[in-house]
Parts: sequence; structure tokens; C-alpha cells
Amino acid sequence: MSYFSTHAKPAAILLAGMTFLASHLSAQAADIPQPPTLAVKSYQLYDYNSERVIAEQDGNSRVEPASLTKIMSAYLAFKAVKNGHLTLTQTLPVSVKAWKVEGSKMFIEPNKPVTVDELLHGMIIQSGNDASIALAEGIAGSEEGFAELMNKEAARLGMKDSHFVNATGLPDPQHYTTAHDLAVLAGALIRDYPEEYKRLYSVKEYTYNKISQPNRNRLLWLDPYVDGMKTGHTKSAGYCLVTSAKRGDTRLISIVLGAPSDSARATESQKLLNYGFQFYESKLIYKRGSEVSSLKVWKGAENTVMATVAKDLSLTLPKGEYARVKAKVISQQPLIAPVSAGQQIGTIQFTLDDKLIAEHKLVAAKSVEAAGIFGRMLDSIKLWFE
Repeated sequence: MSYFSTHAKPAAILLAGMTFLASHLSAQAADIPQPPTLAVKSYQLYDYNSERVIAEQDGNSRVEPASLTKIMSAYLAFKAVKNGHLTLTQTLPVSVKAWKVEGSKMFIEPNKPVTVDELLHGMIIQSGNDASIALAEGIAGSEEGFAELMNKEAARLGMKDSHFVNATGLPDPQHYTTAHDLAVLAGALIRDYPEEYKRLYSVKEYTYNKISQPNRNRLLWLDPYVDGMKTGHTKSAGYCLVTSAKRGDTRLISIVLGAPSDSARATESQKLLNYGFQFYESKLIYKRGSEVSSLKVWKGAENTVMATVAKDLSLTLPKGEYARVKAKVISQQPLIAPVSAGQQIGTIQFTLDDKLIAEHKLVAAKSVEAAGIFGRMLDSIKLWFE
């Protein structure tokens, strides 16, 4: 589907997927107020579908993540289960280190079997440091080895300003991240492990070892659109909260770091989410693999190839701005066979009020083999005159 007209020729005006260039959206429309100023160290409001920043305050400043670290720990645990390295029903040993760790706990014991699924509940809902260490040791043999996996995964996900030294978020000078990196991580977890996200992150209470503990994310009770994510707190980090909420087709992720209290982190997160949903909208423009344009191929067994996008692509703008977006396809010409499926064959650029706001690669939907010798010779002559 498309919200703009399309024409199947190079450099035609049309709408397609995009990767946004601007670091964040500005309140361009006259009736869009400026983003809220929050009493926190830093924050970011991030659109999940378009991967675009709607608003931020020191979004790239390094901060202590506290227990928000456990979003990465959960991501790696989900990955281990998906890859068959762990099973949810598998029991893991509880080391003395895990048992004695300071801070929040789910209260596992060295002489009591505990399953991977119980540990996931304890880490995500109860924010158990003991559960985090037990999972880390079960996946990598040691918490130090797990931290190496965390940093490799962070690099793969594009978290450029993060470094982890433990699975819990306990303070360490070399353990840091940013609001933007946390938004990227939260989005990746929801995208890559949607079933686990849905199953675990909205649970309001969990009981283990006859001890019931509530989920510390107050917004699960206050906002019916909120379906996760994670709280964090240490004396040095302050009160932190990553929240995800979905209204209709729009999912927003808010990151609030360094709030002065438990209630403040919930209140400030709610302000961000309300601002985003009230004044911005996100629309799916092209689904992965759908046709965007048909581009000319020279010296090929076929004369054209379908241009597409490699993943679902959405556009986030202030409400009412979609009608003013202009876009064009720029074909890589001459596009000469052979062409491989997935090969970049063009670029789409988007402007709003003559300002470039986004661009994205177009790729070939299928391969096009080279033509026979006479076909190649004929196109060589045509290219000479072109």
C-alpha cells in the first residue's frame, strides 16, 4: 500500500520506506508544541515503527543504566532459548555469587532447582539481580563472559555509546549507556522476540519461593496502552524507566533516566507518551517485499527489475503533515546485469518543505541474469547513445 502516487520509472515521484536522517523530529507544524522539559538527567521518545526520535533531552549523554541493564540480559537469554542453547524448562544451578548478590532479588537458593523460565520471570518482573547472574552464568559460564556477549550484541545492534561489565546494572565506572541506545535495545527486543515480550513484560506480579513481588513499572496499572518494559534504580543512577505503549498501529518507547523518585519517573514517562500520541502519528508506507518501482536493467535477460524495500518501513510525522511530503526514486543507472536479489539498485529521498528528512535504499526483488551476447551487444550500442 502507499499513501502517495507511484510511477514505474527511474527518478519518478513516489513514496517508499526510509531511514531518517534527522537526529530527532522538530515541532514543525504551527499547532505542535515543543517537547516537554522533564526533571530528569536525560530522556528520549522513540517511534518503534519508523525508528525515529520524536523528542529528546541529552539523549546521547552517557548515564548509568541501573537495572535497565536487564533488558540486554533478557535479550541474550531469549536468544539463547531461540538458538537451543537453553530451554525454558531447563534447571540452572545457583552459585554463591548469585545467591549473595546485593540489591533486588527473587530469592533463589543454591540447593533449590530453578528453571530458566522462573529466572526470566524473576529478572524481568521482580528485577532480581540473583536471577540475572544465574542466567548469565548458565549462558556464558560466568558473569564476566556474559558481559563480553552483552558488548558484542550492543555493537551488532548499533548501540554506539554503551558498555557493560555485569548482567545486573550494579554501579561500575565502565558500565554505561545512553537514552538513545536503550531505545534501540528496547525496540530490538520487541521486534526480535515479540512473543516473549508479550508473555513477560506486562505481568504485574510474580511469586517465587512463596514471596510475591509486584512489577515496579507503575504505568502498567495507570495506562491501559502500556504493555512493558523495565525499571531501574540505584543511588547514583536515580530512578529510571523504559516504557513501551501502543495505540492503534503506533508504538512509542519512552526512556526516562535519573528521575528524583519512583513516582516522578512514572509521571515524566507518561508526559512523554501523551505528547507523542497526541501530536504525532506513524503510518506503514511499504511492507517488506512490496513493489515500489520497476527499474531499467541493461544487458539483462529481462529489461526491468522490481525495486522493493528490505523490511517494513514507516513514516512518523506531526499529525496532518503527510499530505506535504514529497519523495523521489533515484535509480542507479546504468544498472547492468547481472543483478542479484537484495542488491541495492536505487535510493528514495523524502522532503518536507524542501528539507530532506529521510532516505532509504531500494533493493532488487529478484535476480536478473545477463543476456546473451547479442543482447549485451545491442544494449552496449544503446548505452553509447544514452
